[in-house]
Amino acid sequence: MFRSLRMKLAMIMLMLVASQMTIVGAFLTTGANSFYMNGFYRQLNSVFGLDQREFVADLRNAAGEDNGAESLRKMLDANAGPLGIDYRTRNYFVLDGDTGNWLAGSAGAESLPMEQSPNLLAARAAVARGDASAVGDESYLNADYLDAAIPILSEERSFIIYILDNQETLSGLNRQLFHIILQSLVMGLVITAFLSFLLAKTMVGPLEKLTAGAEEVAAGNFDTELPVESEDEIGILTGTFNEMAGVLHTTLDQIENERTKLDTLFLYMTDGVVAFDTGGAVIHCNPAAKNMLQRKVEIGSRYDELFGGLFAFADVLSLKRPRHAEGEMAVGERTLELYLAPFLHQRLGGVLVVLHDVTERRRNEERRKEFVANVSHELRTPLTNVRSYAETLRDAGGSIPPDMSDGFLDIIISETDRMTNIVQDLLILSRLDAGNTEMAFKPFPFGEAIESVVRANALNARARNHELTFRAEGELPCVEGDRNRLEQVMTNIIGNAIKYTPDGGHIRVTAGVTGDRKQVWMDVWDDGIGIPEESRGRVFERFYRVDKARSRESGGTGLGLSIAREIVQRHNGALTLPPHDGPGTTVRMTIPISQKARKGAKRRDAERRNAASDASGGKGGAA
Repeated sequence: MFRSLRMKLAMIMLMLVASQMTIVGAFLTTGANSFYMNGFYRQLNSVFGLDQREFVADLRNAAGEDNGAESLRKMLDANAGPLGIDYRTRNYFVLDGDTGNWLAGSAGAESLPMEQSPNLLAARAAVARGDASAVGDESYLNADYLDAAIPILSEERSFIIYILDNQETLSGLNRQLFHIILQSLVMGLVITAFLSFLLAKTMVGPLEKLTAGAEEVAAGNFDTELPVESEDEIGILTGTFNEMAGVLHTTLDQIENERTKLDTLFLYMTDGVVAFDTGGAVIHCNPAAKNMLQRKVEIGSRYDELFGGLFAFADVLSLKRPRHAEGEMAVGERTLELYLAPFLHQRLGGVLVVLHDVTERRRNEERRKEFVANVSHELRTPLTNVRSYAETLRDAGGSIPPDMSDGFLDIIISETDRMTNIVQDLLILSRLDAGNTEMAFKPFPFGEAIESVVRANALNARARNHELTFRAEGELPCVEGDRNRLEQVMTNIIGNAIKYTPDGGHIRVTAGVTGDRKQVWMDVWDDGIGIPEESRGRVFERFYRVDKARSRESGGTGLGLSIAREIVQRHNGALTLPPHDGPGTTVRMTIPISQKARKGAKRRDAERRNAASDASGGKGGAA
């Protein structure tokens, strides 16, 4: 019964009115008591106070007469009005100052309290001390009466004037107040009960309609629209509910549309996707996955049957985002690269396996690694022999004309140096591919490194009458990286610009910080021969040359930009060919300022191998 909102509102209103009336009654009762008490002592002060010294002196003179008690009684009768003496609830008494016995008064001795009050005892003590100024006029909370005792001393005798109020008037007033408050409370509760039920009906009615509407929406009927009958909070809530139902309907339609798109994507994507529930049963498998696995995968097939030999299902399911597992498996002549990760979590999720066919990529990598190893092995010994023979021939002298022998020797040494450079570049690439080259990541001034490389190439530029300039756009920060390796990249890019720009050209080096203040960049602009559009995607391939004859003539190996890109990728950066107006080329290097987000060596090596086998080149470029 009390669970309904109507009853709760009614009870709250009734309790509120009852508590308010109780508080009001308590304040009224306390105020009446305080007013009556203050009035009692104010009347006494008007007769016996400091302003009435003559009257008090007359009382003392009367006390010295033969019949002092009777004289005092007459004087008090004369002042009965100011004292509030009504001879029923309030009376005065003339008592003996030493014993406190009744001598005279407006009422008999039977009207006195059974025990002498503290005020009377205080007055008797004052009489004993001969202190006529001490007055017993304290109020006591536990007493059911009000009293005051005034000592009157004369040379012959001492008396105590005792004023006593039995508070019957105050008790009657309190009873009347209680009846008034009780009547008000009953009337207030009746009116409050009626108004609270009316208010509850006004509030609960729209809420019941909202509940019915919510049940309709929960059942899938999103066309339900509740009427907005007011502009208050209930009306705003109703309007918001209608808007929510519309948004929910639209959202569900969008989710359904996204699910359809995902189904289509999984159906036609080239990578295989297999999803498992938390029990390890297949809940989705696209055609690409079935083709790669070369077997029939039905809904309900088990994880252990497909990938159990690679990773335990429980281990993959326990991974926390963004962690995932990687592995490879061979299916026939195919090599599949697998990425396994949990989606959502616990009973509501499962495991997703993405399969990527890397057979051709692995073959290309093996071919290239074999080629690099073979070239390095085949060239190293002949180069040493040729160089030793050339130096010996040059030192022999006499038998060959000096001009001819010197010319031959210069050619041999030049070719030897060129082939040595090839071997060194091949070895660097081989170490990078194998992941054996460690980078010494340390903070260094980016702008200072560029200036150092520009100064190192200035002599070569002047030899060809080039104008080589460097300009920093704003203050360049320190970056975290391998300075020697990055200077090697800068040297390669600037060297290419000098090499492939006709004499008297212009090379402009600029650098700055990206807008998000997370990366730095360096642009090398030249007005040289440029790169044809069809070659822009291949300039990072190993041994690829735009102009083979000119490259060999200039001493190029075709490996510099491949090494440069490998180094930049190790720094989580990129080499790109931005748009360039007019003849020439612009090469941009971008690297992060901080290397906190560097990935593990295994993943990094895999990414580099993917990039090396990508014929499109993407963001690569060089002159």
